[in-house]
Amino acid sequence: MATIEVNGTRLYYVDTGPGSTGETIVFSHGLLWGTELFEAQIEALRGKYRCIAWDHRGQGQSDPDLTRENICMELVWQDAVALIEALGIAPVHFCGLSMGGFVGMRMGARRPDLIRSLMLLETSSDPEPVENLKRYRLLIKVVKLFGPRAVKSRVAPIMMGNAIMTDPARKADVDRYSTLMSRRKDGWRAVNGVIDRAPIHAELGRIKTPTLVIVGDQDIATPIAKAEKIAAAIAGARLVTIPRAGHSSPVEEPRAVTEALTRFLSSLSA
Repeated sequence: MATIEVNGTRLYYVDTGPGSTGETIVFSHGLLWGTELFEAQIEALRGKYRCIAWDHRGQGQSDPDLTRENICMELVWQDAVALIEALGIAPVHFCGLSMGGFVGMRMGARRPDLIRSLMLLETSSDPEPVENLKRYRLLIKVVKLFGPRAVKSRVAPIMMGNAIMTDPARKADVDRYSTLMSRRKDGWRAVNGVIDRAPIHAELGRIKTPTLVIVGDQDIATPIAKAEKIAAAIAGARLVTIPRAGHSSPVEEPRAVTEALTRFLSSLSA
């Protein structure tokens, strides 16, 4: 665990060190999350790969950016470029969920020299649907006034699927994840960046690296149709659906996600 200063900010990151293959996977988390989103996958893959995960600016344990009302996606993806170049780890296998997928698609289309493969989880190449904007802006106002815990019960069902939300045996997991996602009062700045993002779909045809697209079958934030659209636009992309998972499949169904990533990465080696 360390921090690094890049692109005018200080990012928190974890680095497992060299794996047996000499290749590196970087993990880019979704909105309101942090490196803990991929804990299970990092633990499973670290023997073969160097695994690096970081918290986006204004999220997790990275520094805030209080000068901006909107931590835009064009800035966040440049943070990722700066991190990869500063650590000297390119080309990498890039694994990004939701917001991390927005970053990954930009990397694949605009900086293919840095990318060995793409793994895109629960994400979209479109702008935020107009019908969502009013609700999300209302939640931002509540957070500004009362703090993120005030919207905790409203955010959890968006970020996690029905299976985990209604399973009594996983109540402790839901409580932990909901608490993690409501830890930063300034997180609304990153939310603005996500909901005001520009589309990236028109650029997907430029992506030539091997690509895996994963979606939970209970994802309401970026439904299956969004994943199918991405997979159709990237030549040779593979699509995997994770049963009983919502918008945070790596923690909801960690074994299934790890198996999907492992199969994809192994196929590249073969």
